[in-house]
Amino acid sequence: MRNKGFIIFLTVIVTLLCLHYLSFTLVSRNVEQDAATFATDAKGNVDHYKKQSYLDSVWKTPVYNFLGMKNYTYQEIKESELGLGLDLKGGMHVTLEVSPVEIIKAMAGNRKDPAFEQAIAQAQKLQVNSQENFVDLFYRSYREIAPNAKLSSLFANSANRNLSYASTDQQVLAEINREVNDAVARSFNILRTRIDKFGVNQPNIQQLKGTNRIQIELPGVDNPERVRKLLQGTANLEFWEVWRTDEFAPYFTQLNDYLVKEESANKLKGTSKSGASTLAAAAAPADTALAKASGDTTALANQLAKADTAGAKTDSLNTNQSSLLARLFTPLPGGLGSNVRDTAKVNALFAKEEVRALFPQNMKFLWGVKPIVANDGAEFLELFAVKKGRDGKAPLTGEYIADARQDYSQTGQPEINMAMNVAGSKKWQRLTADNIGRQVAIVLDNYVYSAPVVQNEISGGNSSISGSFTIDEAQDLANILKAGKMPAPTRIVEEAIVGPSLGQEAINQGLLSSLAGLALVVIFMIAYYAKGGMIANIALFFNIFFIIGVLAQFGSALTLPGIAGMVLTMGMSVDANVLIFERIKEELASGLSVPEAIKLGYSRAFSSIFDSNVTTLLAGIILYFFGSGPVKGFAITLMIGIATSFFTAVYVSRILVEWMSAGKNADSLSFATPLSRNWFKNIKFDILGNRKKAYMFSSAFIILGIVAMVINGGLNLGVDFKGGRAYVVDFPTAIAASDVRTNLLDEFKGSGTEVKTFGASNRLKITTSYLAEDESAQADETVQAALETGLQQYAGHKIQSSSKVGATMADDIQKTALISVILAFAGIFIYVAFRFSRWQYSLGGVAALIHDVLVVFSAFAIADLLGFSFEIDQVFIASILTIIGYSINDTVVVFDRIREYTRENPRLKFRDIVNPALNSTFSRTIITNLTVLLVVVVLFIFGGETLRGFSFAMLIGSLTGTYSTLFIATPIVVDTTNIDRENVSTSAKPVVVS
Repeated sequence: MRNKGFIIFLTVIVTLLCLHYLSFTLVSRNVEQDAATFATDAKGNVDHYKKQSYLDSVWKTPVYNFLGMKNYTYQEIKESELGLGLDLKGGMHVTLEVSPVEIIKAMAGNRKDPAFEQAIAQAQKLQVNSQENFVDLFYRSYREIAPNAKLSSLFANSANRNLSYASTDQQVLAEINREVNDAVARSFNILRTRIDKFGVNQPNIQQLKGTNRIQIELPGVDNPERVRKLLQGTANLEFWEVWRTDEFAPYFTQLNDYLVKEESANKLKGTSKSGASTLAAAAAPADTALAKASGDTTALANQLAKADTAGAKTDSLNTNQSSLLARLFTPLPGGLGSNVRDTAKVNALFAKEEVRALFPQNMKFLWGVKPIVANDGAEFLELFAVKKGRDGKAPLTGEYIADARQDYSQTGQPEINMAMNVAGSKKWQRLTADNIGRQVAIVLDNYVYSAPVVQNEISGGNSSISGSFTIDEAQDLANILKAGKMPAPTRIVEEAIVGPSLGQEAINQGLLSSLAGLALVVIFMIAYYAKGGMIANIALFFNIFFIIGVLAQFGSALTLPGIAGMVLTMGMSVDANVLIFERIKEELASGLSVPEAIKLGYSRAFSSIFDSNVTTLLAGIILYFFGSGPVKGFAITLMIGIATSFFTAVYVSRILVEWMSAGKNADSLSFATPLSRNWFKNIKFDILGNRKKAYMFSSAFIILGIVAMVINGGLNLGVDFKGGRAYVVDFPTAIAASDVRTNLLDEFKGSGTEVKTFGASNRLKITTSYLAEDESAQADETVQAALETGLQQYAGHKIQSSSKVGATMADDIQKTALISVILAFAGIFIYVAFRFSRWQYSLGGVAALIHDVLVVFSAFAIADLLGFSFEIDQVFIASILTIIGYSINDTVVVFDRIREYTRENPRLKFRDIVNPALNSTFSRTIITNLTVLLVVVVLFIFGGETLRGFSFAMLIGSLTGTYSTLFIATPIVVDTTNIDRENVSTSAKPVVVS
């Protein structure tokens, strides 16, 4: 084997990296355990607020040193640990859609034009069954309703300064699309800030490309209603006058006196030093340093006094009294602030009535949104004192902003140009006139994004905001200012809530199925391949270790479908070793020595392994790009598993095999046991002769499935594909699903409602289409209220999880699923045609895949007819694409052997070559299928109800995949190929590794 040293070196490096990243997870768990211990009282009750306070206190503290090379803070550990998905940890998954309807209406000045309103209504109806851009649907509808009207007549107004009555329809459409895209970007930034301030560990928020949707995952959330209000609340943009530090500093002397009295009375608890430090030179002028951690309150007061040049006198704080004030507050270049980890304590302090009484009634404190980072990595938030008006409201709000754009100043520096409407211009002129030389805070959702100094009175409503902005910061601030320009409401189109107890149950089921599947595969491999099986098992353990380690390096979360992908990879990764060992056994049977057989076995098996892995990888890539949520998690694990299994089976196992066969050890290395030595010998099964019987059997089964679908009224679609809401409810005792359904029918107004046992006799899954078309928060509350009313007679019931998919979202998921399957077929067809240089091979392979998909759908329909109901959902689509990958994997291995026999027997007819080729791979086909079946059966039995449909599909798919390779794919190649030998030769050369 060439490059053996490099393979060993790479294996060691990857192993160390995996250990490095997985150690973060262990350290994180230890810190969280320490926090739980700290927050547990004598009775064993955990104070969650106390636990979170402990974690906040060590957030920036080094908690881990890796091999003496680098200290890692708890924050860095959390960012690099292997997280758990919502289905394992519990939490909330939400997909929000920014409504383009309100944006278009606002751009048109909320006109009451009949044609305009009809076009909007018609476009909304069309969008239910279309993935086309809403703006294009609106334009098409408007053209049908008012064919002679111009869009400029609707949109040329003071709110859209880039448009005029002379603008073409295409120019208007471009401006509308730009505004919609900007609205999505604004919503994304606002939501990201809100979530960051919400206090959720490892939140995930991403904008879905090519859509108006934003996907959010919040692990550990236990208050869904609060989250809904947080995500769907309208952005609140305000402009506030700012108090100078010399004006509010004296009140902090009074606050210090209060803190001293509280401490002396032993009433103040939980304060801690914030560890003030010196700011980086880039963040502050050289003559403005933070107060030291010694608690010098005189320095604090002096810094506050120096922050402005107004000349007001500030009383010094008594350094002999207490350093409590300096522990919570820190002077910053622009004023006053606190360490990020102390902001919760400051908020709690200001919430006290006696503390609020120390400050003027028109003084209100707001935090800056962006932290200032010190030299040692500590982060500080600036605290702004803003001046409330007589009614307690801001003097100017965002509704008066007509436009805001990022631009460049005369010196080439990024700046923001802001324009007010007529009413706003007057208010802005008055506000700037009253605050020349002072700051005006730009506040969104009660956080200060910028506080520029007013240079002079601004009339006309046009202003420029300059400062040390980067381009991104200037663009973000422009988007924030535009948040108040026009409404861009968001609606929840998909939602899933998983309770923590259900997540823990999923972890237990996932681990149990994983360990059981692994144990069965390990035992079988040793029983069948002796020492060769031990080598395969070592490679398998390396494979699993690498999968988990790579997931940790990428910062991915482990999900229940991800565990399923890992369990499946256990079975599929054995395939490469089976191919290799069967080849080695063939070469040993032909009389070669052990070293020669090993070399030739690995070389000849490489082409099949490479091709089969690439085709499976195609399915994984398509899953990743078109899937979402759990499907994407499955795809990530599957793709990583394919890469690591290829590396471990082809390279790591070969190093072990060659090491064990070196020198005197060659004769002791065996690839068979007395039990398996004579298996699959002298097989001469006439597969081609039975192909017509197979055609008839497959056709009959698929027809039976179609009949079952008709009788059942279609397949059992989950909410993913038909829209609606689903709830998993636990009851204290076993309960009849039919009784619960009867009680719910009246509450759900006769809408389609399905109730079935879900994994346990006291657990039900309730799915309803009641108000499925209404995706509003009010509809969510109405449906849940109806559910609770229908269940009120069952005392002690508890909703463990819930999910919602809007009608539009369900339609998109259906189309995405169909596109995924079609693309998988197309990609595989092209690759197989390229590798084997004959379209007949592609036709046979893809025909077998279509056959497998139809058989699985038929099996689901027949099972439903027999009373065993499995839902068709997104995870089911993951199983279909996995079956496609697995089936083509098997088919390519057989095709590769046919190609090899074709070259070795140039005088034989193609039809005479196929049967021997199929029989020669029969042992590999059966053994690989058996290992996959072992894993899938375990997954079906122990994987839990959530994966029941997935594992049933894989169970049927693994069987039909092997069957279709032998009786569908290869016979079709034969039936569509000329019998003459000259017409069937392949020009593609096999890939050889030495």
